Amino acid sequence: MPADEAAEAAGRGLHRLTNEDAAVVQLGAQSLDGGGLADAAGAAAGINDVRAGLLPEGKARIVTELQVRGPVAMVGDGINDAPALATADCGIAMGAMGSDVGIEAADVALMGEDLRRLPDAISHTRAARAVFTQNLLMSGGILVTLVPLAATGVLGLAAVVARPELAEFLVIGNGIRAGRKKHLPTHPALRTTVRNGGRRAAGGGRRDSWSSRQ
Repeated sequence: MPADEAAEAAGRGLHRLTNEDAAVVQLGAQSLDGGGLADAAGAAAGINDVRAGLLPEGKARIVTELQVRGPVAMVGDGINDAPALATADCGIAMGAMGSDVGIEAADVALMGEDLRRLPDAISHTRAARAVFTQNLLMSGGILVTLVPLAATGVLGLAAVVARPELAEFLVIGNGIRAGRKKHLPTHPALRTTVRNGGRRAAGGGRRDSWSSRQ
């Protein structure tokens, strides 16, 4: 994809992360320009903390240092990112455009290189966790309420047998309710020109990654 379009899309996605009190650090691989390209890309995306000229073990070391401050999510798409992806609390590989090694080391793979999908994935995960928590609370509430009543003889055998079915009905109903909510937002497609056997897009060749600390 064109570099300016990629930087704009990355800036929008990272801006949403910073609005959620996440600190974003860009980790750049070694390059012949002494880190100038990484600094320019970070500035275009609105990243203040850019660390360039890093080997794979250097990226992993910085992730370890950031983990002292809080949980760290590492986003990368190359072989150089694999150690850092494995070290982070949550490794996120840019799936379709990434390397097989990076995807294997990560916990999550995003199909594509559009960083606007990163906050979308986080919001979707939080929504799924909320539904999961609701289901646990409902099932636990039914269990805590009905078991003592059954033990004391207040409820008969039929009510005790029907308890699991009631819990399943509520859980399924809550899942259906969640499924009817608005899906992930749509974004204008980024223009891409595939090259190098489909592994990189036009404007590629740069191996930068992002680390987010909350």
